[in-house]
Amino acid sequence: MKATSIAKHEKSFFDTGRDTAGKEFILTPSSVSIKGSHEKMPYVQCRTKNGDTSFYVKEKHTKNQIVLHYTAGYLKGDVAALSRPNHRVSVPFIIARNGTILNMWSSAFWAYHLGSRAVGGNTNGGRRTIAIEMSNIGFLKRIGDNLVTVYNDNDVYCHISDTQFYTQLDIPFRGEQYFATHTAKQYKSLALLLKYLTAEYNIPASFLPEDKRYGIVAEEELVNFRGITSHVNYRSSGKWDIGPAFDWDQLINQL
Repeated sequence: MKATSIAKHEKSFFDTGRDTAGKEFILTPSSVSIKGSHEKMPYVQCRTKNGDTSFYVKEKHTKNQIVLHYTAGYLKGDVAALSRPNHRVSVPFIIARNGTILNMWSSAFWAYHLGSRAVGGNTNGGRRTIAIEMSNIGFLKRIGDNLVTVYNDNDVYCHISDTQFYTQLDIPFRGEQYFATHTAKQYKSLALLLKYLTAEYNIPASFLPEDKRYGIVAEEELVNFRGITSHVNYRSSGKWDIGPAFDWDQLINQL
């Protein structure tokens, strides 16, 4: 899908409440106050129309960490993948490129989101962390003057001259050099969501030091870290979310 078509794609989801698998959702705009501040966080409650809750676990566990992801997809497919019945691979929050925060289920509950090879274990990690997915196609491949998605060499995302849609790294990250950018609205919403979650669960609004931020972290250090991490800290390979192409300074400054 072209980057210029994503807004229309997202609007279709918000207009119909239907994902790519045909599942229907009830979308309810809402807001919540952020503890210790005068700010409110707007969000959209996203619940399956048929009442299915089998894609997450209704158990409450103490949370000590927030883990950032990107979806490697587009919103309707993101929602479909993260609400597969009985799959239990999901997250409580998805941030659309238009900045809308979708709340899929209560952040007090849990689901698998780190993967079977995750540092510290997928189950324990899922229980003690809160996952946030940002809708983003991820890394891109250059073919001629086009950047295409990993899914198909004919799936053109943008032209190499469309620099607003991608970041080119000087040093490749895990073998990849081109990454789709996140939108300014996503950064703003992510910062607001992090303010809410850190206050709500008494999690420090702190990040791993930059020399450890983009790679695997030793188990004891990672499991005991209280703050904000990303998926790459839990997986040594096969994942690129969220590395140095992400504008960490923008997020930290807003937070």
